[in-house]
Amino acid sequence: MLNIGAIVWGVRDLPRAIAFWSAALDYKLSRAPDVDFAILVPKEGAGIQLSLNAAVTSDKPKRHHLDLFTHNQEREVARLLELGATRVAWRYEPGADYVVLADPDGNTFCVVGI
Repeated sequence: MLNIGAIVWGVRDLPRAIAFWSAALDYKLSRAPDVDFAILVPKEGAGIQLSLNAAVTSDKPKRHHLDLFTHNQEREVARLLELGATRVAWRYEPGADYVVLADPDGNTFCVVGI
């Protein structure tokens, strides 16, 4: 049996990514970051580790994304936009329960209302 131990997220600006994702997810650094790699973990409780890898070779965002679940989608979208996320032009199907945003490096993620 396999379990997800970490999600590795490619970024160009490591300090900016640490600040954004720490605030967005209420995570903290597990240890001092390396020059091109940082590990974020939940401030409290269990959760999946988010590893930030700044040793990327492409300026384009990768074909990955996170689905972030929330009971208050409107509030969380507003909060993430204040943290530096941007809205992504998207063709939503009728009744879509998600909003597509991009982090400061252009990596897309969804905020899903549950």
